[in-house]
Amino acid sequence: MGTPDIAVGVLKALAKEHEVVLAVSQPDKPKGRGGRTQPTPVKEAALALGIPVFQPGRVRSETCMAELRKYHADVIVVIAFGQIIPKEILEMTPYGCINIHASLLPKYRGAAPIQWAVIDGEEVSGVTTMQMDEGLDTGDMLLKEEIVLEAKETGGTLHDKIAQAGARLCLETLQKLQAGEIVPQKQPKESPTAYARMLDKELGNIDWDSSAVSIERLVRGLNPWPSAYTDWDGKVMKIWQAEVCDSEGSEKRAEKESKPGTIVHVEKDGFYVQTGEGILKVTELQIPGKKRMDAGAFLRGYSIKTGEILKKC
Repeated sequence: MGTPDIAVGVLKALAKEHEVVLAVSQPDKPKGRGGRTQPTPVKEAALALGIPVFQPGRVRSETCMAELRKYHADVIVVIAFGQIIPKEILEMTPYGCINIHASLLPKYRGAAPIQWAVIDGEEVSGVTTMQMDEGLDTGDMLLKEEIVLEAKETGGTLHDKIAQAGARLCLETLQKLQAGEIVPQKQPKESPTAYARMLDKELGNIDWDSSAVSIERLVRGLNPWPSAYTDWDGKVMKIWQAEVCDSEGSEKRAEKESKPGTIVHVEKDGFYVQTGEGILKVTELQIPGKKRMDAGAFLRGYSIKTGEILKKC
């Protein structure tokens, strides 16, 4: 049971080692400017592997329950499915429902653990396999694999690493469960981190009163979607890469303390923005109708001057 890209690697890994009797995915939705209905990534991958696909509009419906019972599966593997799984499905198979969650539980329960780990400046993230219960990511933990975040880690790069780790850990978990080699661990009632709420576009609307450190993390965490952005001269400017200036560099490039959002210095390869705490150098960006480009290329075609103000859209 899965829907987006992150679930495809798990499906392919399972298909190599086990008999996958059914792939369950969310209903297809219209995408793009034309609004054409497109298959979910899991549906597309399953059909290519010759695996039947079921797309219930409501997983709690009796029609869905009856369809799942037909397959007499040994276990249900769940990754980023997109609907809450009811108790009847959780208990439908001998091994229950095994979830691959993109964080080191109990940290970052919720819908967007990958991006929030980057935004919050975590140094280590990873994957946890879990025996699902009726709570939101509160089931017993089975196995974990850690991933160290690189200095320039983005939501996109961490997503790809977790997708690969999740596929590996899923196979190891099933093997050890069948062999009786896993002792499930209870999770504490409370998570040490805030709930990793779903992303939306408004989250990327940069508040320049925030610190340079937090804005730089936001830029990386929301790359590639939904992206961090700001208002520049009445246009939406997406910021794809930025660097935090150290205190010495900040003093050199800002003659005096300016209002947050003020461009305090411009060089050939980027421009420097005053934040609520520190200076941020913008090094890659995008404006409407143009592709992503490094700031140097942008500055060769557009004029940005010291004193201009970037602000919330």
